[in-house]
Amino acid sequence: MGTAALYLEDFSVGQKFHYHDDQIISAADIKEFAGRYDPQPFHLDEAAAAQSFFGGLAASGWHTAALTMRLLVKTLPIQGGIIGAGFDEFRWPRPTRPGDQLHIEVEVLEIKFSQSKPQQGFLKHRVTAFNQDDQPVLVMTGNLLVPRRPA
Repeated sequence: MGTAALYLEDFSVGQKFHYHDDQIISAADIKEFAGRYDPQPFHLDEAAAAQSFFGGLAASGWHTAALTMRLLVKTLPIQGGIIGAGFDEFRWPRPTRPGDQLHIEVEVLEIKFSQSKPQQGFLKHRVTAFNQDDQPVLVMTGNLLVPRRPA
C-alpha cells in the first residue's frame, strides 16, 4: 500500500491487502513480552513449555495480536489511524513460535455508511496472520471506524 491516507470510499467489498514482515520472532522476544504481559511457563521457559499443551515455547496469543496490529497499521494507512469498533471473531489456530516470520492478509467484508454521523462509517474486515509456512496463527474479524472523504 502507498503512503496516501485511505478513506471509507477507497475500500470495496472483497478487496484484499497483504503485508509481509521481515522481523523474525525470537525466543527472547517471546519471553520478554510474556514476562511483562502474560507470565505463564509455556511462554517463559523451554523445559516447562515442552511439557505443556504446546509441546514447546509458544508466544502469548496477545503477543501475536500485538505483532498483527503492527502489521495492520503498516497495511492500512487509514486517515486518522486505525480505530477499532469491536470484534466478531478472534482466535489463534496455532501458536507463534521462535523463528516465525509473520505476514497478514486483510479482506474487506462489508462497508456501512453511518446514518447518524455522515462523516464516517464502518469497515468490517478479516485479518489473518500467517507464519512463514503460510499457516494461520491468528484470525480476527472486526469493525473499524473509518472517516469518509471530505466533500
